[in-house]
Amino acid sequence: MTSSPPTLPSSTATVFPVTDRVKEALAVSLRGCDELIPENEWVKKLARSEATSVPLRIKLGLDPTAPDIHIGHTVVLNKMRQLQDLGHTVIFLIGDFTSTIGDPSGRNNTRPPLTREQIEANAQTYYKQASLVLDPSKTEIRYNSEWSDPLGARGMIQLAAKYTVARMMERNDFHDRFKSGASISVHEFLYPLMQGYDSVALKSDLELGGTDQKFNLLVGRHLQQEYGQEPQCILTMPLLEGLDGVDKMSKSKNNYIGISEPANTMFAKVLSISDELMWRWFTLLSFQSEAQIATLRAETAAGRNPKDAKVMLAKEITARFHSPAAADAAEQDFTNRSQGGIPDVIDEITLSGAPLGIGQLLKQAGLAASTGEANRLIDGRGVRLDSSVIEDKALKLAAGTYVVQVGKRKFARVTLN
Repeated sequence: MTSSPPTLPSSTATVFPVTDRVKEALAVSLRGCDELIPENEWVKKLARSEATSVPLRIKLGLDPTAPDIHIGHTVVLNKMRQLQDLGHTVIFLIGDFTSTIGDPSGRNNTRPPLTREQIEANAQTYYKQASLVLDPSKTEIRYNSEWSDPLGARGMIQLAAKYTVARMMERNDFHDRFKSGASISVHEFLYPLMQGYDSVALKSDLELGGTDQKFNLLVGRHLQQEYGQEPQCILTMPLLEGLDGVDKMSKSKNNYIGISEPANTMFAKVLSISDELMWRWFTLLSFQSEAQIATLRAETAAGRNPKDAKVMLAKEITARFHSPAAADAAEQDFTNRSQGGIPDVIDEITLSGAPLGIGQLLKQAGLAASTGEANRLIDGRGVRLDSSVIEDKALKLAAGTYVVQVGKRKFARVTLN
């Protein structure tokens, strides 16, 4: 074990000027971030890069634990893109090795590791989705199995010797689980070590992550010092609140927007968030400058309809993951729905059994889970037939074609034979 951190490379001793461009780069780095650790070191790195024209290496690691990502995951990707646009090298690291261990962050029990087949299936989509935010031509994509697999048992033991159990137990989730008597498997200690070793292998200058990843990122900084490297700085981004404005965006909470969702659905979901949450989303998800957002916020405070700003945000996000044309079409579709109009594209459904009761029609068309739910929707004046509100639950429909609307968003053109 190294008894004390080695002397850092001499380049850190050189004082480079903090120019206006460096100050602008710092402002971009700080926008929306939770913590930048340590800020003074990051300023020195930016100044050195500016003076020497050598781009900094900026790392983001994601474990492919699911087949796709939602816009909450893109908060750190947006920050990567902002730094990429400043001319720095961004490294999108797919944790195909660390996924086999399982990240214990935020867990009160042991996380089951993924199988190799699950990891490979999920990893196939990750970079394709990340490329909707990052510039693929300027992105370095890596897999941490490149250096983790060759490490072997001897290398793993040598790595483990560079971090103490006492430091590991400072981690909140380990500490809380230990105090409560919950199980902690030894292999879970390997996760932050291996994630930290990624920073050594990649010689990263800055690592990004969510606030829940702070401990892991700090381990990377420590290990770089142990291996004689200049330690990386750490930038953590807040976890994005979901559509409800309360809980972290999560599929399990059903408060998310998947980046592969249809454009119309994505647009409508963004418009459903509260006016207050909208401004936080602007900061974390929009590529508009802070000055532009401040102007828009001032105009809204002065009386401009906040929906105007929300539409701008919805179109920007929808265009990013689809196209500007798709965003325009989604806006028109939403306008049609809100004005009682019919969307340009709706499901075409054919049913048999005319005459058919309206409740059965809604159920068979998939517009209601049951006839009981259909009746409740009718009682609530939530069902329209050819734009007219249905009030009679006993209505029977003869053979023909009908446009059926349930609520504001469900439409179908039903042909009844």
